[in-house]
Amino acid sequence: MHKVKAVVSLAKDQPVEVVTINVPDPIKGEALVKVLTCGVCQTDHHYVQGGVGNDYPYLLGHESAGIVEAVGEGVTNVAPGDLVILNWRAVCGECRACKKGKPQYCFATHNATQKMTLEDGTELSPALGIGSFAEKTLVAAGQCTKIDAELTEDQYAAIGLLGCGVTAGLGAVLNTGEVARGESVAVIGCGGVGTAAVAGAKLGGATTIIAVDIDDDKLARAKEHGATHVINSKNQDPVAAIRDLTEGFGADLVIDAVGVEATFKQAFEARDLAGRVVLVGVPAPGTTWEAPLDEVFGRGGSIKSAWYGDTLPSRDFPMFVQHYQLGNLDLDGFVSERISLEQVNEAFETMKTGKVLRSVVEL
Repeated sequence: MHKVKAVVSLAKDQPVEVVTINVPDPIKGEALVKVLTCGVCQTDHHYVQGGVGNDYPYLLGHESAGIVEAVGEGVTNVAPGDLVILNWRAVCGECRACKKGKPQYCFATHNATQKMTLEDGTELSPALGIGSFAEKTLVAAGQCTKIDAELTEDQYAAIGLLGCGVTAGLGAVLNTGEVARGESVAVIGCGGVGTAAVAGAKLGGATTIIAVDIDDDKLARAKEHGATHVINSKNQDPVAAIRDLTEGFGADLVIDAVGVEATFKQAFEARDLAGRVVLVGVPAPGTTWEAPLDEVFGRGGSIKSAWYGDTLPSRDFPMFVQHYQLGNLDLDGFVSERISLEQVNEAFETMKTGKVLRSVVEL
């Protein structure tokens, strides 16, 4: 048993606390990971707000890089000493998606069997099955993706962000949206995920990359990550502006990285005939959109949602790290500040301002 410091949400809408927790040694199929870095993601704040469930206390954190300290019986994909990025899609290999050869859609992803606890024995619910705002965490071995690249300690914060938000945006364009070289892409909403979608469009060879937001600072960041054009939708109609930039036709691929009715409607209307719309922004429960079926039919194409960017971590994480090393993907640009565990509450407040892409806890 390991006693470590961790960030825990004890009750809904209450400030998170740094407490001591108990982390068991791994048993069959599990891995004990020494956490190096952990990004502060909007999803973690959803847990604090009760937007994910009511299984308090929650052990927060999930966007992480770490070093494997120990593994349980039968674990062969990682070994002690391995540098890993944690993921929340531990492919089962047995569900109907896996059997159809589409493990990126695995419907039965699994977590560690044992529970981490508070010192009094109260069981913790780890965020996305990971819980890595902690000095050490216990996960299913399949939640560890080994990275063989030679990296400096300063780069761990950047690659750790591939565990969630950056990959969601990259994958929405590259995997779900299947961007092709020379295509036009519009991204509505330029927070962390949307900016990653812009970077993904550049990585995938899009030649017209249009960023849409209501914040000029976010639009400036989007340009740094590859946007060729920016639209402030407070000042102009984004649908008309996107059409103007695509010879009047609309974009081949439109990403909604916000997930509200207004932005989804804009995404639908701003695409070309036979174009694609991908929803990667997470809608609030109960959000609806009134769909004109004649327009759905008449425009053709597709409307998809992106689950984790349709990412297969074992395939995609090492590839993204390689692009980072080659200078094709600016992961360092997503690290806005480096903080301690004790500063997570403050980071949640900073996140609300939209002035950062990611605050990253370094342990």
